[in-house]
Amino acid sequence: MPQRDFPFPLPADVAERFARWVRNPWEAPPAKPAATVMLLRDGVEGIEVFMQRRAASMAFAPRRHVFPGGSLDPGDRDAVPWSGPTAPEWGSILGVDPGEAAALVTAAAREVFEETGVLLAGPSEATREVSATTAPTTGMTAGEAWRHTARRRLLAREVTFAGLLRESGLVLHTDALGYAAHWITPEVEPRRYDTYFFTALLPIGQAADAETTEADVAQWVRPARVLQEARAGLMPPTLVCLEDLAEARSAAEVVARRAPVPVVQPVPVRHGDGWAMRADL
Repeated sequence: MPQRDFPFPLPADVAERFARWVRNPWEAPPAKPAATVMLLRDGVEGIEVFMQRRAASMAFAPRRHVFPGGSLDPGDRDAVPWSGPTAPEWGSILGVDPGEAAALVTAAAREVFEETGVLLAGPSEATREVSATTAPTTGMTAGEAWRHTARRRLLAREVTFAGLLRESGLVLHTDALGYAAHWITPEVEPRRYDTYFFTALLPIGQAADAETTEADVAQWVRPARVLQEARAGLMPPTLVCLEDLAEARSAAEVVARRAPVPVVQPVPVRHGDGWAMRADL
């Protein structure tokens, strides 16, 4: 398997930690299961992906350009109204048992809803009829008003994502998700994540927004432009995923990919006078 080094500058204290780990690796803290979503659409000049720059106050990856996502919540393990590929089918794709697969798929949909307002779920016939009307006091459609209120309740932890869907007669569309990558934070890091990278098309009639406290910038971008302008601020998983997106012909082509992928866990290595993360890709 080919190897690739990702060099980057390090503060002196972090460089010393890397050096100590290389000399005598210690037992790493467990990596928390996490899901992230590359939300895609086709723009005039090609594929566009929705990205955020994490706020400086965030404990993990501050000021880094990332895709919406995060670690699993306990509520992600609740039974969710479901359509599309089954939990066992997702388990075969992700390389985990069906229960863990269901939680990861649920987390992916919840995170993209919390951080962008985009809902990867479908209505019943009754809900579809209501969503076409306009709420007179807000100017929103009933569907938009529901998403606004539901998102607020979810962020306040008043209800789980499964609870939101059940009470409104909605089902999670797992066929709205593709699968792109699986990266695990290096063992040298004190905060570690076992992250599954999903993809999704922006649903017709919905819009992604920047209404999240976790980011100070959130917008649609062309992968090639991010690689050109912000490469130095990209973590290796984000960099590799953007490179793959830049070569794809359409968003639908990317989201159609749903197959097992290699698990990548970089390790720190010396790189000239500095350090790099080495990954088997």
